[in-house]
Amino acid sequence: MAAIAAHYESYAFYSTDVWMKSLPTFIIAAVTCVTIAVLAWRNGRTYCNTICPVGTMLGFLARFSWFKVYIDTDKCRNCGSCGRHCKAACIDTKNHRVDYTRCVTCGNCLRTCEFDALHYGHPKKNNAPEPEAAEKTEAPAAASPKRRAFLLGASIVAAEATLGQTGKKVDGGLAAIEDKVAPHRNTPLTPPGSRSARNMAQHCTACQLCVAQCPNNVLRPSTDLLTLMQPVMSYERGYCRPECTRCSHVCPTGAITHLMPDEKTVTRIGHAVWIKKNCLPVNDGVACGNCARHCPSGAIEMMPLDPDDDLSPMVPVVNDDRCIGCGACEYVCPSRPFSAIYVEGHEVHSTK
Repeated sequence: MAAIAAHYESYAFYSTDVWMKSLPTFIIAAVTCVTIAVLAWRNGRTYCNTICPVGTMLGFLARFSWFKVYIDTDKCRNCGSCGRHCKAACIDTKNHRVDYTRCVTCGNCLRTCEFDALHYGHPKKNNAPEPEAAEKTEAPAAASPKRRAFLLGASIVAAEATLGQTGKKVDGGLAAIEDKVAPHRNTPLTPPGSRSARNMAQHCTACQLCVAQCPNNVLRPSTDLLTLMQPVMSYERGYCRPECTRCSHVCPTGAITHLMPDEKTVTRIGHAVWIKKNCLPVNDGVACGNCARHCPSGAIEMMPLDPDDDLSPMVPVVNDDRCIGCGACEYVCPSRPFSAIYVEGHEVHSTK
């Protein structure tokens, strides 16, 4: 659905893999988990039926469902067992009514009724099923736990096999490749077209469209409490290609204004900073120059660390006036886990 919608310039459906790891996000997740647990303990499925927008929509559609759980009043003995075991608290045992806006068709009431007074079907059909039919319908229910256990075991085995093959990345089967770690940036990077960090914070609704549609994997939700879930940039998985303006096309609020490729190539969102202690030519005495070769704006030159020494290693020198903060140098830097060159953001974007 996402691919078809994107083909017609619609972004109603999208998916992306996002990894968020910070104390604020952990606290929010923990508080949410505790809240749901307390609501489920005290009032059943209160969160699912009242707060969750998906549950609210499904509850509305359930009113028009053809098949529902209904009570056969001729067989009901008003024991109240179904109401006590209903996690959604949707069964009125006194009036023999079921609130279909809250019912999730879990089947607990059907299994607990000892008088065969509850059935799943069309409510207008009050005839109870024949004994043979009941036996036929109950047989799959009895076997379903075994099937679920089998499927669960199979999924666990498949997951372990997948993790065993993808858990460790290797280079030619000889050495493990260590993932990069995001550097600490005094000023976060905001996408080109956002104009400034303040403009982004005021207009962004954290809809995640730009994060999902970024083809270079440089946008991710912020973990800062003041800008939580708003997009920020980081270059561990790619860099912001100067010709790409996808985020400015999909932003619905104007937080990222529309940019043409030629405008983006002169928009400076940050500048590169060299870290001497992480640089391979300084530490290992080997020639590198990846950052200079891949810089699309020509803002990096390789210069001798000691101009008076002919054997001095060549290290990068950044021209801040030409650097646009695209992150190509940070992404291609072979130093691990921290790059020897990273991009520091600008509070207000400018043009060259």
